[in-house]
Amino acid sequence: MKLGRRLYQTMLESSMAYAKWDLETSRNILGSRRKMWILAAMVVPVILGGLAIAAPELPGILGGHKAYSPAYYTPAIFGVSIVIGMCAGLITGCIGAGGGFIITPALMSAGVKGILAVGTDLFHIFAKAIMGTAIHKKLGNVSVALAVAFLVGAGVGVTGGGVINRALYETNPVLSDTFISVIYVFLLGFLGIYAMTDFLRMRKAGGGDAHGGPAAGSAGGGKSLPERLQSKNIPPMITFDEDLTPGGKKISALFVAVCGSIVGFAAAIMGVGGGFLTFPMFVYILGVSSFTTVGTDILQIIFTAGYASIAQYAVYGFIFYTLAMGMLIGSLLGIQIGAMATKVVPGIYIRGFYALSIMAGFVNRLFALPGKLAEMKQLPHNPGLYHMFDVVGNILFFIVIGIFAVWVIGKFLTSFKQLKEEA
Repeated sequence: MKLGRRLYQTMLESSMAYAKWDLETSRNILGSRRKMWILAAMVVPVILGGLAIAAPELPGILGGHKAYSPAYYTPAIFGVSIVIGMCAGLITGCIGAGGGFIITPALMSAGVKGILAVGTDLFHIFAKAIMGTAIHKKLGNVSVALAVAFLVGAGVGVTGGGVINRALYETNPVLSDTFISVIYVFLLGFLGIYAMTDFLRMRKAGGGDAHGGPAAGSAGGGKSLPERLQSKNIPPMITFDEDLTPGGKKISALFVAVCGSIVGFAAAIMGVGGGFLTFPMFVYILGVSSFTTVGTDILQIIFTAGYASIAQYAVYGFIFYTLAMGMLIGSLLGIQIGAMATKVVPGIYIRGFYALSIMAGFVNRLFALPGKLAEMKQLPHNPGLYHMFDVVGNILFFIVIGIFAVWVIGKFLTSFKQLKEEA
């Protein structure tokens, strides 16, 4: 139980660090007229192209919605992608923790194949990182040697994850969806239980700050593992944190590369940036300072998401660019609204919705599994029952996320005058 809570706390801390980067990136894009014109130039062809290919006589392999190719597109799909991106952005902005965990389950619930959802989410992350991150502001926080070793490992992990996802899809598209759903069931189930426990504990204690994160480097021998790893002299050795520790600290590049491979593998399998793993690995396993970790994490997000989305998914046709552009627009707006709404929304309620949204994602993927397993002949044939489970899971998921989004946007609109005065 203590190990599980510690793991949850470190994942929450890393998710908060990623959310801060996401908010800064969004502000960087929205605050630049040139970048807004670039974004418009990227989105306009998507809209015009969608209107142009709406003809029903297109061959199935090119535009048919029954085909597994990502070409089928309607303006409604583009609208749904904006809503999904906005909801993820609202969660990130409000909670101060990553909301990207809802994107892949939401896309799959909307009818997008799992492998397309993963590839599309990675491309959306990469596009946002490239457009919004001002790298020159962060170079002082980055150990180049750590970054290089980490990215070498991440490249190996991304390649392995991409190969597995594509191999499963080529074997059986339903098997691919099932595999991705199972991973999200375990992840969201774990996070959801602890998030709900945290919310109930805070409510019983009389509330608290929604952004109250875990305490890093707790007592009880938490640094024993980093110390052991740093004592191993396995060439090549990397020196880091010179500005914080006299003479700096040293660690083998091998250990850094191994951590990078795990992060890259998870990113390629789940369609996430990997930030929720990078932070706890750097701080609690390698012993890197939070200051250096944040800067290095920004670099790994750009290169890991870029390599995964392009080399492992785009070149094989597993990216739905329409959805990626819609999610980018929605998330840029959502994260700004969410961040401002925290000034007028009680923190305890935000934390409660956060826990509910994670649990809704868990239930959504859990209820989708029986139908997938039945299609693979692993469960008795009962399509009516499994379809009912799937529908109930989708309804519950979108109701919870929808209520959260409407509530936050409503609070933002009704308090707009107050927020404007404070600004």
